[in-house]
Amino acid sequence: MQFLAKLSIAAAFASSIVGTLAAPFNATRRAPAQVITSCTVPNTVALTFDDGPYLYIYDISKALVAAGAKGTFFFNGNNYGCIYDADNQKRVKYAYDKGHQIGSHTWAHKDLTTLTWDQVHDEMWRVEQALQRIIGVTPAFMRPPYGNYNDNVREVAGVRGQKLAIWDFDSEDSIGATPAKSKQLYDQTIAQHPSTILALNHETYERTAHEVIPYAIQKLQAAGYKLVTLAECLGQQPYQSVGSPQTPDASWTC
Repeated sequence: MQFLAKLSIAAAFASSIVGTLAAPFNATRRAPAQVITSCTVPNTVALTFDDGPYLYIYDISKALVAAGAKGTFFFNGNNYGCIYDADNQKRVKYAYDKGHQIGSHTWAHKDLTTLTWDQVHDEMWRVEQALQRIIGVTPAFMRPPYGNYNDNVREVAGVRGQKLAIWDFDSEDSIGATPAKSKQLYDQTIAQHPSTILALNHETYERTAHEVIPYAIQKLQAAGYKLVTLAECLGQQPYQSVGSPQTPDASWTC
């Protein structure tokens, strides 16, 4: 009986220890993701680009690098083509190797607020896996398609250790703005001279790449802004982990 009593006490003690350790861990993992809507480092601008990888990424990158600037690219897994296609793998690697920040824009660009918890998780996980395979990194930031999110989306992103990156300036290229209109929007914002700007653009539009971005870079730098990555404009790390790229195999498909 003494042995059983001691065993019971030991089991209760072990259970209390496990419970004490497990509760904070679960609470931390389930904490809703932080929502980023603006930069915090004064005098910085983060030019961000959604919906790639796409063919205009080379021209956008060249314009940025030539000006001593960096951008942030939020990639989809299967939107304007499959991320595992040879050309798209090259585009992802190119942007990363040039020092631009890479983030997640989900797998198929679905409105996450219309999906279940498991479906949202799948949208995030699949593109993260692709980025881990192609360039070896796990992004610390994701951008929900259309900027749409709810508590469910924040919870899933929190479980995955990511922050939601929205914006405070929209070039409106994705809703039909002409290059002249996008330039005007940049001019209006620069004239107000906010401390920081977190700008939304899309790398999938030829005139954004060839007309708007070179113009915006010149105007922003002339106004004294430093063009940096999203992580730099927040004073944070761009990735949860950085490793080595993997070797492609038959599982790399969309």
